Amino acid sequence: MNDQRWDAVVVGAGPAGSIAALVLARGGARVALVDKASFPRDKACGDLIGPRGVQVLAELGVHVPDAGQGADLLAIGPSGRACRLPAFPGHTYASHGVVVPRLAFDHALREAAITAGAAPVRARITAVDASADGTVRTVIASDGRRLATDVVIGADGALSPVARLTGMLDPAAALWGFAIRAYLPAEVPLPLLVLLDASPWRIYPGYGWLFPGADGQANVGIGVGMGTSRRQVSLRDDLARFCAMLARRGDLGPGVRPGAVTGGWLRMGGSGTPPAAANVLLAGDAAGLINPLQGEGIAPAMVSARLAAEAVLAHPANPGARYTDALAGLFGRYLPGAAALQSALLSRPRATSAGVRLLTAPVVRRLVAGTWSLYWNGLVEGAQPRPSTWTAGLVQRLAGHLAERPGHVHGG
Repeated sequence: MNDQRWDAVVVGAGPAGSIAALVLARGGARVALVDKASFPRDKACGDLIGPRGVQVLAELGVHVPDAGQGADLLAIGPSGRACRLPAFPGHTYASHGVVVPRLAFDHALREAAITAGAAPVRARITAVDASADGTVRTVIASDGRRLATDVVIGADGALSPVARLTGMLDPAAALWGFAIRAYLPAEVPLPLLVLLDASPWRIYPGYGWLFPGADGQANVGIGVGMGTSRRQVSLRDDLARFCAMLARRGDLGPGVRPGAVTGGWLRMGGSGTPPAAANVLLAGDAAGLINPLQGEGIAPAMVSARLAAEAVLAHPANPGARYTDALAGLFGRYLPGAAALQSALLSRPRATSAGVRLLTAPVVRRLVAGTWSLYWNGLVEGAQPRPSTWTAGLVQRLAGHLAERPGHVHGG
């Protein structure tokens, strides 16, 4: 394997990397799928795959052991009132999400890629050999293995070693977040996203969630937005307080406590890197494609990985331009505005607390639920025509104007 040359080396065998490797292998490319971990392995995540991700699975014919479908979602505000956000079918995405623990989901996707012909390589990437124009000729592992390649796809997470080693990652230009999660016994009829007050009438700089899980084990977690600072943060006490609140609401049984807690960094809003440079393409969290408003990352990772692989197959000599254009067409009207809106909301905790109370008020929530659902979940592009699609599109355009104001953090 040391002496073999690859059409593509994909670094990271999570949802993005495995989808990229699967599409490449099915297209006849010689592809190495590299990850430092032994699979199956777990990841900190809410385990909810959104409608765009479900559509990718269906179109690629990949089966995963899901623990059930998730359609509508309950958003709960600081007042305790809930707004039920309806799920809509789209032209380019499914009408629902699915719940799959990452331990099983990532393993299933990786196995599908290997079955399609991708070669698994267990290694930690520590260096690259690049020419003067930034073209990476060889990816180098910590054990000295050298993987010669025509194209590199970095699907190695928010802290992406590929992006760092190739000089593509600018941490100061990134929009950071951090989240932790645990499992606990609970039956959850609908996924909950909870917008809390940190103190009276001052919004918490993030959200908590309680999602359905497999075998009666729900997924509970909490995440925060941190702006451009990747400082040390501990959320365990916040998670404990959140679980106590869920118990008071009756969402958790008496005495239920979360199990082992895991956490991870988020890079959101398409920030911190360009999507491509020379022959290196970044997908998923490595490209910062996490939704800044509700933290979804799996579906954008899968979609972007498929686009990256298709660009490589269609234009192997110069896939970056095609990939960048494809990403911009799908996410470019949403992510910059969502990032700007998140920054604006977090910088105005009193106004945001009042605004969320208004959105979940009985009369208002009936009027805005569809618009909120489509915009907040990043589903305006590809939505079917309906009044809420038009109003969500208007919100997206207004947020886009906010992103154009001076001082906003842009990706790349």
